[in-house]
Amino acid sequence: MNETLSFGLMAFTSFFTLLNPLGTMPVFLTMTANLSPEERTKTARKAIITAIITLIAFSFSGKVLFEFFGISIHAFRVVGGIIFFLMGQDMLQARLASTKINEEDIKSYVNDISITPLAIPMIAGPGSITNGIILMQDAHSVTLKVTLVIVIIVVLLLTFVILWSSTKLVKFLGETGNLVLMRLMGLIVMVIAVEFLFSGLSPMIREMLDLQ
Repeated sequence: MNETLSFGLMAFTSFFTLLNPLGTMPVFLTMTANLSPEERTKTARKAIITAIITLIAFSFSGKVLFEFFGISIHAFRVVGGIIFFLMGQDMLQARLASTKINEEDIKSYVNDISITPLAIPMIAGPGSITNGIILMQDAHSVTLKVTLVIVIIVVLLLTFVILWSSTKLVKFLGETGNLVLMRLMGLIVMVIAVEFLFSGLSPMIREMLDLQ
């Protein structure tokens, strides 16, 4: 029982830190500023469901899939960094808020951003996927594996609650506030993207130069 509890606490702490729902919230707000509260909630729900499926699937089979396709987690970080950088650039130039969404295009827009970049790689990113793979390898019993799955679901449900409650901030900030917030977060997202790129490229370069 003590082992299960300590494992669960460690998994919860690590996942909550890596997922960083409070850091995701401002980006979510700016990307859904032109949506109705109902569509914003739908976007958050779809992103969370996608993230749950992704994290659980990778936790159980990620190591095998990466080895089968010859993919390294470093390459995953590089791709995530590129996606983040392009998204941050759009946010910095206020393109996301200035783009008016037609009513017939809302469903397509929600589907697009809820899966990428919100679910992958913003919520279920390289760090959380790697964490799930490692913890699943450490979970040497069925009880610990079930605990890990429960923790993933609980953390992502908490993330949904945080994103859902953030809709109240949209009315408070107004259009000008959303533009200012989006430009600031665009800069931060681009910085995160650079960190992702370097954290992925550095070990790859060391491997190529055979410098350990």
